[in-house]
Amino acid sequence: MITIFRNLFAPPKHLILLVIAAWIGLTLAEKRAERHGLSKDHLNNLIFYGIVAFIIGGRVSFVLQNIPTFTKSLLDIFSINPDLFDSFGALAITFIAMLIYGQRHNLALWPTLDALTPFFAIIAVGLGLSHLAAGTAFGIPTDLPWAIDLWNAKRHPTQIYEWLASLLTFCLLWFKKSSLHPGLTFLSFTSLTAGWQLFIGGFRSSNILILNVLHQDQVMAWFVLMTCFVLYEFRLKQEKQKPVY
Repeated sequence: MITIFRNLFAPPKHLILLVIAAWIGLTLAEKRAERHGLSKDHLNNLIFYGIVAFIIGGRVSFVLQNIPTFTKSLLDIFSINPDLFDSFGALAITFIAMLIYGQRHNLALWPTLDALTPFFAIIAVGLGLSHLAAGTAFGIPTDLPWAIDLWNAKRHPTQIYEWLASLLTFCLLWFKKSSLHPGLTFLSFTSLTAGWQLFIGGFRSSNILILNVLHQDQVMAWFVLMTCFVLYEFRLKQEKQKPVY
């Protein structure tokens, strides 16, 4: 009986990795928060509300999309099964929650995003390790010498590719000088992440294809990358138009 309860309530290893990544990311973000004009209290609150909104929002969004399934057993809504989760809905609700908090406390958008960038970057690193631990986001079969055995085949270690790319992105942003233009640090992180996701996506095993050529995540990466380029140019023009006293 004790073993059953342990297996039921023990968090999966990949979730533990994400919790550790969130703690490290928050610690690093706190060290540079004031550099971007954001107090540690506001940073902590913003991340806390964002995490809560992500967890609750992802489950609520999944339930709303699968109401007939949950009407048969309402207790399944509170299941700890991580598969009952909608990532896109979670991100949308998280963005709304953090935006509301920022507006209520008059937090400037671009400096706040720059302050949160170390947190986002470490979460991306943890996500790669999480995928490896869970065996998700796996690659297509290959005969390359660095292939890993997963799901009855030798595959591209796309989780390791993701982890290395995320770690490199974090190092590039952490050790470079801070940009004088607010928002460019966050946009650099987002564009770099979208860029390597676009590349790695070609090695992932996915059944969701668009025009039988591109994976769905590659199309999303293209969209994010183009948006970042537009916003990058927009921010530079905004800064140039500011009056000099």
